[in-house]
Amino acid sequence: MAGNLLVNIAWTHVTTRVRQTLVGMAGVAMGVGFTIMMAGLMEGSQIDFLRQLVDTMPHVTVQDERRAAPVQPADREYGAVQMSNVANVNNRPGIRYPESMMASLRSWLPGDVAPSVRTTAIIDHGGRVGITLIGIDPRLEVRVSKLASQMREGQVSDLQRAPNAVIIGVALADKLAIKTGDTVSLIGGQGTQVSATVVGMFRSGLKRVDEGQIYATLGTAQVMMGQSGIVNELRVRLNNPLIADVIAKRVEGQIGYKSVSWQEANSDLLSSFAVRDFIVLTVMGAMLLTSSFATYNIISTITNEKRQDIAIMKSLGMRETAVRSIFIMEAAIIGLVGMIAGWAIGYALCYGWSQITIYNTLTGTNVPISIYYSPRHYLIAGGISLLCCTGAAFFPARKATRVHPVEIIRGAS
Repeated sequence: MAGNLLVNIAWTHVTTRVRQTLVGMAGVAMGVGFTIMMAGLMEGSQIDFLRQLVDTMPHVTVQDERRAAPVQPADREYGAVQMSNVANVNNRPGIRYPESMMASLRSWLPGDVAPSVRTTAIIDHGGRVGITLIGIDPRLEVRVSKLASQMREGQVSDLQRAPNAVIIGVALADKLAIKTGDTVSLIGGQGTQVSATVVGMFRSGLKRVDEGQIYATLGTAQVMMGQSGIVNELRVRLNNPLIADVIAKRVEGQIGYKSVSWQEANSDLLSSFAVRDFIVLTVMGAMLLTSSFATYNIISTITNEKRQDIAIMKSLGMRETAVRSIFIMEAAIIGLVGMIAGWAIGYALCYGWSQITIYNTLTGTNVPISIYYSPRHYLIAGGISLLCCTGAAFFPARKATRVHPVEIIRGAS
């Protein structure tokens, strides 16, 4: 019964001052709505960028090297003797027995694996540009990369239809005025030079890839590298790219070769995203805190205007905690209604932003703004806003209820 009485008094206070109540609710709703919009916009753009980044590279890359130099035989035989300038004899580059390794990995890997040969070269077509040449198996490459969906001219399988065929990026083609069917010269690091036919063009969306990377068959890349039959990379694509770190550690522990996940390869970029997330959270918190000041002003005004009511309630024996609870309930009502309205405003703002398209000069297409919808954004924004509202009501309510009823009645006009 006492609880119902307090709720009824709080509801009466809220409904008798409609304009003040609506202002408070509007402040909370705007804070929650714009916070949800900012969170969806920032996280959406980040996820979209990471998706493009992940689609242009393997989730895990197994390289033909070790993370640490192997222990020298002299160290094992004469551990008590100090030695320096011991020659470190390098083995022939490349991954040994790649076929058996891939078969072993496929037995448990939640994804697929394909061999490749990575080397540097120079492409010459009226002008010379240094590029990274990646030799692939066209039949297996479609399982571990998005190259097939990135093709703008030709197909990945066209690499097998012409000797020394290559697929180049659209940006590189524009730079050197190359068209599909043209013949270009490839110059390897060992001075090897071959004539290659351009059978297709791709566009990944990343300029450094489209301008500096081309694809050929394994055989062509091995010729350019000067090492026949060599495979110096295994490219792994997973069903879930978020577990790449765990899979990379397991692969490296099994076969011994250095395995690099896409997170490790882009650790600097991901660390900058962590800073960006902190900045976004700070801005969101500031917006919610600002909206809580509207509630603070409303509750302060209400408590000032209800000083006589407070005196009467305390004179009738109502405890300070009960009177304080009334004003906290008022703030909670304002915060709750404002929160629900803010959810609707936030969703409407996110939907409106998602309909806006921006022209991408690199791809030549209109790309919609990426928005990430998550119930977590709504719950966090609403919860913090509700907490700020009730917290903002506590201090003016406590101050008003601590005044003696006689002082209030004497000062009443």
